[in-house]
Amino acid sequence: MQKKSNLATGNGQPVFAEPLHVGRPNVGDEAEFLALAQQLLRRRWLTNNGPLVQELESKIASLHGVKHCVAMSNGTIALEIAIRALGLSGEVIVPSYTFVATAHALFWQGITPVFADIDPATHNLDPSAVQRMITPRTTGIIGVHLWGRPAPVQALQRIADENGLQLMYDSAHAFSCSVDGTSIGGFGRCEVLSFHATKVYNTFEGGAVLTNEDNLAETMRLMRNFGFAGFDNVVHPGTNGKMPEINAAMGLVNLRSLSDFIAKNQRNYEHYTRLLSPNDDIRVVRFDAENKPNYQYVVVEVDPSIRDRVVSGLNAQNILARKYFWPGAHRMKPYRDLFPHAELLLPATRYIADRVIILPTGMSMNDDDVRCVAEVLSELVSRCKST
Repeated sequence: MQKKSNLATGNGQPVFAEPLHVGRPNVGDEAEFLALAQQLLRRRWLTNNGPLVQELESKIASLHGVKHCVAMSNGTIALEIAIRALGLSGEVIVPSYTFVATAHALFWQGITPVFADIDPATHNLDPSAVQRMITPRTTGIIGVHLWGRPAPVQALQRIADENGLQLMYDSAHAFSCSVDGTSIGGFGRCEVLSFHATKVYNTFEGGAVLTNEDNLAETMRLMRNFGFAGFDNVVHPGTNGKMPEINAAMGLVNLRSLSDFIAKNQRNYEHYTRLLSPNDDIRVVRFDAENKPNYQYVVVEVDPSIRDRVVSGLNAQNILARKYFWPGAHRMKPYRDLFPHAELLLPATRYIADRVIILPTGMSMNDDDVRCVAEVLSELVSRCKST
């Protein structure tokens, strides 16, 4: 990445000649991908559970230590199919501090998302808040492993068991991560992955559901293909959630480079942490190495009175930082109209949503880029605090 100038020069030019993005796609070996693409074109098997999809499912299941991986066209369809396969209805408890698809996947199917608060230290669901939101209409809980940091799986499972609730996870951020030595993928009844282009691991676009339950996996395989069990035999209601072969080809190639992607993210994260930790006005959200984080996100918190000005200042320097997941799903249409008083029950969600900044990382950044972003961030925070 070619830098034009230092922020302090004040010459009106952005620090970076080209934008630095959050979630710039990682791409593995292009020659390997093109070879697989040629093979699938020769086979003329482009979709409908082709051999590349089957191979990808097997490898992802093995990587996460689960029996079944059911590949899907995207992570949102995977959420919707998992929700329907579990028979969720009525009310389902979710965090508001998550990508809005977690709530949409419920609401789209006539299920009410009930927003529970988070732990401000971890940004994940607070079990005590979940417990408070249970009503006679509650049928399930969707936990989220936000930023790849594991949700409180044991506490959530205990709450689910004690109240007769289904438990599943939105694990869109947690590809290849673990909880106390156990891989993400086998918690609750199922876990949903996203392979969107912005994730540390992508298949262009895609997703999957991981589970150890044979019957649940079979039901979801039927549902993703219109309910067909063989030719002309529809045995279950379904939709079109199939992953095309070309997406699986990208997925197989990117699996071979996954360790490189994660190592690069970790290097960037550790460099950011070293540079920013001395600044008391910037809090870097830490990851526990024993949980095998994928370091997909570099998350910092700053004073809410300056956060938006800092983000605007970064963007002006071609550092396209983001305000994930502001303002929280409960403050977005349609949810703010449906639940106008939800804010009263979500103080930690508001506290975090108003402070978080996501910084660029990924394969396209080097140590000098990270250093420059850290310097610009520190200077902007200092300027904004003093005005």
